[in-house]
Amino acid sequence: MPLYKTITVDERTKVFIWKVEESFDWLANGIDLTAHCQKRVDGMKSEIHRRGFMSIRHLMAEAGYTDHDLYYDDIGKPHLRDDRYISITHSFNFTAIIISNRDVGIDIEKQREKILKIANKFTPLNEYHTLANEDALIRKLTIVWGAKESVYKLIARPGVGFLQHINVTDFDFDDSKTTAHVRYHELDSWYDIDFLEFENFTCVYALSSTGNNK
Repeated sequence: MPLYKTITVDERTKVFIWKVEESFDWLANGIDLTAHCQKRVDGMKSEIHRRGFMSIRHLMAEAGYTDHDLYYDDIGKPHLRDDRYISITHSFNFTAIIISNRDVGIDIEKQREKILKIANKFTPLNEYHTLANEDALIRKLTIVWGAKESVYKLIARPGVGFLQHINVTDFDFDDSKTTAHVRYHELDSWYDIDFLEFENFTCVYALSSTGNNK
């Protein structure tokens, strides 16, 4: 089944994940894109990006939306016309969306050794000295990166730095959740973070905590 996983976060928040195994033609069949999105997909040189783009429209259909219900603001953040919140992500052969009545962000990342080389750009590495081995370090860093990416997508504030302004509370793998805090100019807010791992991928999603004063 193309729909890989559905997660009911709460009564008004759902995550939909797609494993992209179909051809572009199969995915494009029956999908009516806006002129803006048709131009975007026509300009994509990567076949996996084109297939991923179309698979997201199938995920939207699962949630009861079409491409015409979606628009992007000036900084590229997606919005739904019914004023619900949406976030979109893709990584290699997985795509996902989250839809909620609260502001949300989602990220999927492939667990790769490459993250070790860039880790000091987004988190203090000395915080991870207790991890048992390199695989565990890669897993944890991927979750932290995904959490910060999800929060960044949610707040959509140019200038926010992953290292300087977003802090992820420490967690155990078995927790499957944590929190993140952002302090940037007048923004001083907490976010709820959930994560899951599958097929050497990590999916992380963030929701604005109730009681936030943004």
